[in-house]
Amino acid sequence: MTTGESLTGSDKVRKLQTMLHAKAKEEPDRRFHALIDKVWREDFLAEAWRRVRRNGGAAGVDGETFADIESYGAGRWLGELSRDLRGGTYVPKPVRQVLIPKKQPGKFRPLGIPCIRDRVAQTSALLVLEPIFEADLQPEQYAYRPGRSANDAVKRVHRLLNTGHNEVVDCDLSNYFGEIPHAELMKSIARRVSDGRMLGLIKAWLEMPVEEDDGKGGKRRTNRARRERKGTPQGSPISPLASNLYMRRFVRGWKALGYARRYRSEIVNYADDFCVVGKAPAAEMLAAVKRLMDRLKLPINEQKTRCVRCPEKPIDFLGHRIGRNYGLHGRTYIGTRPSKASVQSICRRISEQTAARNGTMRTEDMVERLNRMIAGWANYYRHGQVGPAYSAINNHSTRRLRQWLCRKHKVRSGKYVHYPNRRLWKHYGLTCLEPKTQGLPWAKA
Repeated sequence: MTTGESLTGSDKVRKLQTMLHAKAKEEPDRRFHALIDKVWREDFLAEAWRRVRRNGGAAGVDGETFADIESYGAGRWLGELSRDLRGGTYVPKPVRQVLIPKKQPGKFRPLGIPCIRDRVAQTSALLVLEPIFEADLQPEQYAYRPGRSANDAVKRVHRLLNTGHNEVVDCDLSNYFGEIPHAELMKSIARRVSDGRMLGLIKAWLEMPVEEDDGKGGKRRTNRARRERKGTPQGSPISPLASNLYMRRFVRGWKALGYARRYRSEIVNYADDFCVVGKAPAAEMLAAVKRLMDRLKLPINEQKTRCVRCPEKPIDFLGHRIGRNYGLHGRTYIGTRPSKASVQSICRRISEQTAARNGTMRTEDMVERLNRMIAGWANYYRHGQVGPAYSAINNHSTRRLRQWLCRKHKVRSGKYVHYPNRRLWKHYGLTCLEPKTQGLPWAKA
């Protein structure tokens, strides 16, 4: 048996990804012409299925679930998908749209849910495309990339502020994912990909119709993406790559046009969030941002975009407040802490979980769900001055669980003695956040 034959499917995928990334890195002008045949390969589709299955999620417009596919036979199902992709008969189905509540009460974000079949096909294509484009993404971009995170972006802003880059443009784009122009995005992709069938597949995914509630108990299908030739549905596996590729144009343009040097500035970008941190007046930098965004056909949200001099005024970035903090003996420093909105958001979720409608839930299940929420939040907000936020969440979670237990067991809510904090933490196992996050198991991840 040869070395290649002894490799597992996942090993073969990783080996090819490594080769594609190396070639893209070594040859910045190289265009890849033979890619589509990898998308329908058995090992790529199998790896894509594993990833999609691990992520879970609801069914699309066809109603097909993971259980349905496994009952039918995942191997057989993948074989049919491979045949359709190879034969050119594969056609993506409409995306089911749901509205996800934002942090602001009453605000919603549209989320697209493609069918599992389309999610697997897109993920297989991403296994081929991501190693190529990862070689081109800029160091200022932190989202959806291996070894990078939102916390890294926050740390970079913090570091810049502490090295004298105190002028900040805290910019907000209006519906970034929905405004990405298809023609310009396809040019960014075609700069590296010359495989016509691969480009056709990507274009088909960008133009998938959307199925939404019509407000009368029925469904309606629209196709704004094809009609207006812009937008990529959030929730689609292809969307993160599309957003990074188009934002790369802005980051590169900022440097190529001399703004980075002129304003002694740096962009820090995570998905559709970014800020410009520099030493020139923020108003001048904002004017340059607007000129560049006009060329990119991306509208700026004027109401949410701010010019700030930090630490005189703090900024909110990726859920963190970055500004003047106070240490021992009144010492001031530029530091981070969870923003007020992020604390309110987790407290709101705790309140929703412990609402009266969940009164029949087993106590163990309720505590487990609360702990998952709190642990996930604390795993992200573990840097900087976290003590006050942790105390607020501890107070809220104990109070809400106590009220829930009193309702469940018909105990007068004023009887604190029945469920003191120590009992909730020790006996029931409710998570108690402590400022020294290195002592928490999730903080080590």
